[in-house]
Amino acid sequence: MKSHALTPRKALLLESLIIIGLALVPLFVTFPYRVNIFLSWEGAYRLSEGQAPYKDFGLPLGYGYWLMPALFFKLFGPQLISLVKAQVLLNIIGGFSFRGILRNLDVAPGIRVLSVLLFVISYSFFNFWPWYNNTVIIYQLAGLAFLLCALKPGARWKWPALFAAALFTFLSFFTKQDGGGLALLLALALLGYHSLVEKRWQELAAFAGFYALVACAFILPFVPHGFGYWFNHGQPPHSSRLSVKDIINEFLYNSQWLKFYFVAVLAVTIPALRDWKRLWQDKQKMLFLLLTLGILVEATLFQVTSYTPPDNNIFFHSFAFAYIFAGLAPVLSLQTEQWRTFLLSALLVLFWWSGAYYRYAGRIVDRLFPGNDQGEAIRTGPTGENVVGRNNYQFTADTMDVPVSQWVFSSLPEFRKIYMPASTKEGIDRIMAMPEAKKGRDAKVLNLTELTPLDHAIGYQLETGSNIPLWHHLGVGMFNRQLHGYIEKIRNKHYDLVLYEDMPRHNNFFPWAIQDELRKHYRQVDSFLAPRRPTTSATIKVFVK
Repeated sequence: MKSHALTPRKALLLESLIIIGLALVPLFVTFPYRVNIFLSWEGAYRLSEGQAPYKDFGLPLGYGYWLMPALFFKLFGPQLISLVKAQVLLNIIGGFSFRGILRNLDVAPGIRVLSVLLFVISYSFFNFWPWYNNTVIIYQLAGLAFLLCALKPGARWKWPALFAAALFTFLSFFTKQDGGGLALLLALALLGYHSLVEKRWQELAAFAGFYALVACAFILPFVPHGFGYWFNHGQPPHSSRLSVKDIINEFLYNSQWLKFYFVAVLAVTIPALRDWKRLWQDKQKMLFLLLTLGILVEATLFQVTSYTPPDNNIFFHSFAFAYIFAGLAPVLSLQTEQWRTFLLSALLVLFWWSGAYYRYAGRIVDRLFPGNDQGEAIRTGPTGENVVGRNNYQFTADTMDVPVSQWVFSSLPEFRKIYMPASTKEGIDRIMAMPEAKKGRDAKVLNLTELTPLDHAIGYQLETGSNIPLWHHLGVGMFNRQLHGYIEKIRNKHYDLVLYEDMPRHNNFFPWAIQDELRKHYRQVDSFLAPRRPTTSATIKVFVK
């Protein structure tokens, strides 16, 4: 019968194929220009060039997020596609970390493989690009995997595992304060329960000590260079994103899946609660329960404090699924280690999350059943009458928008495998042909656009200093002090060339006051569409003295 069973060895093979196989897919495709990817490129480029955070440039976060992209810039060069390669490794780390969490909780192999499949297709598969709201969770998962390994009875590598748990949990915090802070609270909750049930505090104390040690190593070298000003812990000029009202409204108005999982987890746990003392002493079950509830609470808060992109908190699905399925399997007599049951369950998971991969398979369907694209205006039908249908009942984008199918590639190596609107590509070519750009390293350029790879393409020397922000979103990445510094330089005509992206629909994404000053003291010589959707939502303007 063993040949008909999903053994632990076969489960590991399947998990590895799922995690690594789907993570490698982005290496074989091309991509449209990614919104907001400019700050990922800029931070990775500056670190790879040897610049020091807070000393050479300021940022309101820790620099943990940019460590992996900077490494890949060193290995493969400062190209946008290098960021995709970095995310491939991060997705593999996230997948195996999630697997390690379930393995350390003694989840049955069949349920574990199904949960890994769900994790990959629901969370990591479509995350082709690195983003700090994703990296913060990946580092947290790695920390949790090491932590649960250390808390297993008879753990051989307890203390090294605790150190690794503290390291990755701090990296999570030093990637994004909100998600990393919640990661720390969840880790402390699990350690607190362990200490109470085991009546032993050494693991909790060791974790706290390791965490403090790692924090000192990452922070103390930068304290003299304005770390206290730049790193957002709620002090002026920063502002807090934590709003109790927003959390309550978002949870009660929306969050249907979160509320469903809270109810389902409670329902599955009710039989065990009848003998709560026994449940309390069952360490693996309690850790699993606390972890699942903690992840659901974290996702509830994270969706409010980190609201871009809107689905960055869906890592909770796989945790809730694993807990609920593990609780229901014995009740329903499901033998998930039997191939027939396992394959049927896997098909149901794939059917449930078909949206994650149908966007690619859907291209074949579009060819078989041609129709009108979303937003395409259908003026008249065969009889000459106006035709109204699902795809043209209401236009969601500007009718002048350029569809992605008409985007093109740039010849610059920094943009290899990345396509963009033809207007953007042609505008880049015109910039590269300008006398100001041909100065190379001697050019004085201010690049306030999403085309940060032009830093390397032009080859000018980046401005450095503790008053130079990594990105220019007023009130988020820079503040009035930096704004006044730029305005003074513009009035003195310090720059040879200024690139400014006008985004009227976004609140000072690039400060509007700078454009006002440019109109007074510089001359606009060109403009073209920014690489966004809809393409009419932002324009890049070129100014010279």
